[in-house]
Amino acid sequence: MELYYMIAVVDRNREKGLLSICRELDISMTLTMNGWGTATASHLLLHNLRPTEKTIFGAVVSAITRKKMIHGAERKLFIDIPGNGIMMFIPLKSVVSRRALDFFTFNQELEGDGPVMDFKHELIVVILNEGYCDMVMDSAREAGASGGTILHAKGTMGRETEKFYSVSMAEEKDMLYILAAAEKKTDIMQTIQRKCGSGTDAGAICFSLPVSDVIGLRHLDESAY
Repeated sequence: MELYYMIAVVDRNREKGLLSICRELDISMTLTMNGWGTATASHLLLHNLRPTEKTIFGAVVSAITRKKMIHGAERKLFIDIPGNGIMMFIPLKSVVSRRALDFFTFNQELEGDGPVMDFKHELIVVILNEGYCDMVMDSAREAGASGGTILHAKGTMGRETEKFYSVSMAEEKDMLYILAAAEKKTDIMQTIQRKCGSGTDAGAICFSLPVSDVIGLRHLDESAY
């Protein structure tokens, strides 16, 4: 069957609208996280703006719910118009048990033999020491990234792992979500690793996830989220 992990990034004032769509579709569990946009300090100063507060949503959806989710977000939040948010779907390969599947997809219709594996975009996830997002985003932009979303987190790494990988043990971490065209993904990740990886103050590590659908982009090089 087709299952996807939906990630949506919207301005904080659109959070209730997206939550109402999730309730209408009987999505049993929705994760919400606070985040911030990655506009440069000079850009914000030039236009007398503050960093944009974001809400990041996560939920497991079936293929049928995915279509309804896209339709609802386009109709109620105009998410297909750039500037109103981004919605992406990451295909899931497996779920640990039938009980877990029932929990994630309660009341959702299930169908299909598996998710579509045609990936034009990838989501780069970067984990780094708190306070170095500008440094990492500057490196990512050099390689073709247009923008990203910042989340705060806490790391829990053992001392032996820290010594082996030369990764800082600072508990406070930042995470960056960077949506990139598939052909740019490798250059972006390699540039981040070279300029901001282990051994640097940022201590960044990154991985990527394939994205089957993206809603809310005109062109990656014209959008910021």
